[in-house]
Amino acid sequence: MCNWFHAARSTGRRVFAAATAAVLAVSLVACGGGGTLPEAVSTLDRRALPADFTTRMAVNYSPFREATNVGELGVEVFTRAEIEQDLRLVEAAGFGIIRLFSSRAFGDLVLSVIREEGLDLKVMLGAFVDNPAVRSTAEADNQAELAETVRLANLYSDIVSAVSVGNETMVYWSTLAIPPETMARYISQVRAAVPQPVTTNDNWAFWAAAPNNVLSLVDFAAVHTYPLLDTFYDRSLWDWRQKTVPEDQRADAMMDAAIEEAKVQVGQARAYLDRAGLDELPMIVGETGWTAVDTPGGPTLQLRAGRVNQKMYFDRLQAWVAEGRTGSGPVAIFYFQAFDEQWKQGDDGWGLFNRDRQARYVLHGGGSCPAGFTSGCEALPSTDNVAQMWTPPVPGDPVTTPTFELFGDTLASGIRFDAFDGSTAVASSVADPAPGEGAQSLRITPTPASYGWGLVFSSPGFEADPSTPRTTTNLEQFASGALTFWVRTDGYPGRIRVGISTDDDDRDGQSAAVVLQNGQYGYCNTNAWCQVTIPLSAFVAANPLLELDVVFNKFVISDIFVENGKPSGTTGLPPIFVDGVRWVR
Repeated sequence: MCNWFHAARSTGRRVFAAATAAVLAVSLVACGGGGTLPEAVSTLDRRALPADFTTRMAVNYSPFREATNVGELGVEVFTRAEIEQDLRLVEAAGFGIIRLFSSRAFGDLVLSVIREEGLDLKVMLGAFVDNPAVRSTAEADNQAELAETVRLANLYSDIVSAVSVGNETMVYWSTLAIPPETMARYISQVRAAVPQPVTTNDNWAFWAAAPNNVLSLVDFAAVHTYPLLDTFYDRSLWDWRQKTVPEDQRADAMMDAAIEEAKVQVGQARAYLDRAGLDELPMIVGETGWTAVDTPGGPTLQLRAGRVNQKMYFDRLQAWVAEGRTGSGPVAIFYFQAFDEQWKQGDDGWGLFNRDRQARYVLHGGGSCPAGFTSGCEALPSTDNVAQMWTPPVPGDPVTTPTFELFGDTLASGIRFDAFDGSTAVASSVADPAPGEGAQSLRITPTPASYGWGLVFSSPGFEADPSTPRTTTNLEQFASGALTFWVRTDGYPGRIRVGISTDDDDRDGQSAAVVLQNGQYGYCNTNAWCQVTIPLSAFVAANPLLELDVVFNKFVISDIFVENGKPSGTTGLPPIFVDGVRWVR
């Protein structure tokens, strides 16, 4: 799941559809994926999985602690003491084999600590590779990474049990998108120089349509499956809500259904390999997991992500791998992941340990904290001491005042604003009011990401503390009214986007936006104050699924470049001033 070192990972492309996997198979063959390389491994020459894979608990591990974003990954310095602490915690949690994503970044340090401290840990050593057709220095970087992988696999052959080249590089939504023929070259190059079994880690949709030039080289398949993320990116795949199940049984039903979906996905990959005559090719799950926290800024996983749910999924995985070791199914499951990594921002919270190295509920079950967990155990928040599950939204009392204020002279009580991704806009009060308003207006300075910028006005709640429910406001009596605000900007180029979002019965959330250009709904960009009035009916027309009795975001102003005709990475945008932001009946 986690293509770290990659700044532009578009997780929104994670649509796990079996039908697309079939399309993928055709496209891979069409671009040369169907051929067999001269270096193809014969059935008799395939290297067996070591016993470590079928007897030990397995987990994915990266040591990042201090980096807060992708740009800081390359400069983080890992200390020997930190690595040793991590590995001893992993060992204390009962894990006996770890997967590393890279060799050059920290492989030597991790392996040397294992050897010199006499830790009972084995390693699936990874080689991180990027697409040489996209980045000019990628081939040189890849060759340096592969050389280090080969060196470490031979130097630490008593610890390295297997080698994996690449991480999610060939599934159709990958932003690394390395062609299969290039990956085949890398896999063949490494396999010829190491004694261990070799594979590539990729999503189940790739393995359910993998081309011959890759299949002919690997010693086993390492499959990724994420039923939890599927509930956001492909909501039709499986029923997480379980609405017809009684409430006291619903959480168990959801987690049972999640494991069944994981089994279906892995089963599709297994069936494809069997049809290809590779029924003897071993299969493991290289990544799967469940977030303990629904982290702001990433996919919305409310009512699914939670500490208790993480344990429920983890326990079901252990039962599944036990089945695989005695019958059918994966013989090993590498849990994702050992520790939280704050650089992932909205995609964090998967760790069995939090960033402070405290063991989560999944490892201690609410009992006394085991002595081996030297940083202690994370306490269960009062809002997260039971399993998360679907419940219908409960509207509050309707707002009956003629207006619902968001910003006048200041932010209204109970309202806060947040930038998209936390940093794409900066807002501050300035003494430059609109006509008839108070003494202050709000200056919004875009500091865009590559895709654009945005600012959200909402009620405190989830955004401030992910363990709390999202806070909604019942604005149903404003259905015939409008969202109105003053705006002033000096030549802001092109259009801006204004929207709202609500909860709904499925708890997916619904959003709608209106794109404004000069003269529309009163908008102007002539450096004069003008009043914009957007009927609520315009938002409902854009998305009839909006439910105004459970409004999350009351005002969202943004510029999404691809929608508004600006190049990706646009910078130097002038500020926008807003004032008198309110709903009126």
